[in-house]
Amino acid sequence: MLKLSPTQNNQWTVDGYLHIEGVLTPDEVAFFGDELDRIRHVPGWEPSEEVLGHYQWSDRTSNLDPSGYMDRRELLTYGQPFIDLMDRPGIFDLIVDIMGPHILLSMTQAIVRPSTKKFDGYVHTDGGEGLREIRVTETSRPLAMKAIYLLSDIDDIDCGALTVFPGTQLNPFQFDREPPLTPHSPGAAQLLGKAGDCIIFPHALWHGPAPNHSGKARKTLLYNYCQMFIRWYDFDRVSEVGDQCSPRQRRLLGDLGHEFRPGDFFYVPQDQDSMIHET
Repeated sequence: MLKLSPTQNNQWTVDGYLHIEGVLTPDEVAFFGDELDRIRHVPGWEPSEEVLGHYQWSDRTSNLDPSGYMDRRELLTYGQPFIDLMDRPGIFDLIVDIMGPHILLSMTQAIVRPSTKKFDGYVHTDGGEGLREIRVTETSRPLAMKAIYLLSDIDDIDCGALTVFPGTQLNPFQFDREPPLTPHSPGAAQLLGKAGDCIIFPHALWHGPAPNHSGKARKTLLYNYCQMFIRWYDFDRVSEVGDQCSPRQRRLLGDLGHEFRPGDFFYVPQDQDSMIHET
């Protein structure tokens, strides 16, 4: 499996993110873009109107405009290409090199952010309020991290770019400030890129979407990973698509080869290393 180059390792350690160009082919970008348009019309998990941060099952998305806002979770049921993205060669290799082999897929998500003057962007950490206040040393493996696949070109500021605050994965960061932290606060960096690029970063890095004034929607796919003792947070058992997965993919979905028993996910199976490093 691929490993971080010395340059990548230095950027990861200091800035807390990596930008890998040309991961998806133009045909794949077009395919996934079309798929996001398609899944607007089928049932799925969308943001809850009642509980912030939670999702509810929806028989039909509230916005069928291909350029309108969409936030859809648990993508694996939408087809084999979404399943295979969980251990995409090149990206998954780097994730394993950074996190080690004792990992699970924790979440999948598709987001479309429309071009609008009504959205100012926001910043946050992933993992909720708890992980927001947890820091690890620069030599520690991250507890959780994310891969964002760009399905749209981001060629200027305020075009819906992923905005990061480099280095905040390591240092205490005042988030409850006045005026509130935004994608334009000092230290923010909007990451430009091309459709097909992938950006990976730990949940502890402060980040968020910039406003999108580009005149076109910004589409992304997000795949999150966590250490096994944390477990996944988008499903409560091995996904219903488990029979469509390779052994490694099933392991990433929590299939340890036996029914649950105390100690699982804290003490990993003896074949965990070889399972994750299989080709």
